[in-house]
Amino acid sequence: MSTSPAHLAESGPTPYGAAELRRTVEKLWEAVSCGDEYAAYGVVLGARSAGADDESLLLDVIGTVQRKVGEEWAANRMSVAVEHAATAVNDRVIAALAARHTPASARDRPGRITVACVDGEWHALPARLLAEVLRLRGWHVDYLGAQVPTPHLIGHVHRTGPDAVALSSSLATRLPAAHAAITACRAVSVPVLVGGAAFGDDGRYARLLGADAWAPDGRAAADLLARSPLKLRFTGRQPVDDLPHLVDQEYTMVRRDSSRLVKAALAGLEDRFAAARSSADSRRRHTAEDLGHIVDFLVAALYVDCEQLFTRFLTWTAGILTARGVPAASLTPALDVLGTELKEFPRACRLINHARQALNDFTVPAAQSGSGVLR
Repeated sequence: MSTSPAHLAESGPTPYGAAELRRTVEKLWEAVSCGDEYAAYGVVLGARSAGADDESLLLDVIGTVQRKVGEEWAANRMSVAVEHAATAVNDRVIAALAARHTPASARDRPGRITVACVDGEWHALPARLLAEVLRLRGWHVDYLGAQVPTPHLIGHVHRTGPDAVALSSSLATRLPAAHAAITACRAVSVPVLVGGAAFGDDGRYARLLGADAWAPDGRAAADLLARSPLKLRFTGRQPVDDLPHLVDQEYTMVRRDSSRLVKAALAGLEDRFAAARSSADSRRRHTAEDLGHIVDFLVAALYVDCEQLFTRFLTWTAGILTARGVPAASLTPALDVLGTELKEFPRACRLINHARQALNDFTVPAAQSGSGVLR
């Protein structure tokens, strides 16, 4: 589940208002970006002592700072190591804040919620924020953390009998795993609330994959659960009914062939560009990783049959590469190679052609594009 900065301006009637929250965000950012967890503790706990409520600190301060961490990494102003350190500081600050909360008594709890990330999803902080907000609102919360395999999730559900499961995913490549988890939970009569960037800005993939509810951010998710019990949407439909395009087997075959496709794309780039052939092993490895991500997102787009999913990832990647001094046009030859390899797959070709057109609108002319190496 993600959080929204819009609530900075509408924190409600508290002596610690929007201006104070913004100043707290600035102070926490300064501490987190330096990896100074003790200063971060001081900022958040000091704001709490000054009148800031815990939910605002979690969602409007820590959540806002964490988004800025991601934005700074994307803009190449923060290394992966610094980004990881900053995230770890935020995680420990959440723990310090949670330790000061007095849980509701068992008789006052509205119910029990399991909060987890889908299998393969390692971005756990949004789910952690949701778990703590739900605890603040009195729920009994079982927070399972990142990368929870579906069989283990269902085993936990059987043992604990939650009123609902809240699933989080930031990466669209995890949508097939999310679908499996949603289907498995609903099969044992437990409704599922989902959130996170993977499900689309408007929750379109949540609906497609059969989730009972979707929320755009942590506060909205907590509000939804507070309004009324989450109910199963019994439609009488089977999961395959919602994804009839999978009958063509393109998703299955491209996923199964993904390793070969990455190798073919890398070889194709090396055939076209001398710089790719002569690049260092580390750069070649990074290029292969980038190609792997492209194929993974193509596979996910085939699963939900959505051009926008693949195109958005490619244009996002183009921005990431541009920030790192790599011409975004270097992505087009990779798509050309993949298009050739997948010429017998009409849906895959449609997705690739759509993304290629978007890149043509994004990039500089090929004559000015440089080496064509992805990194």
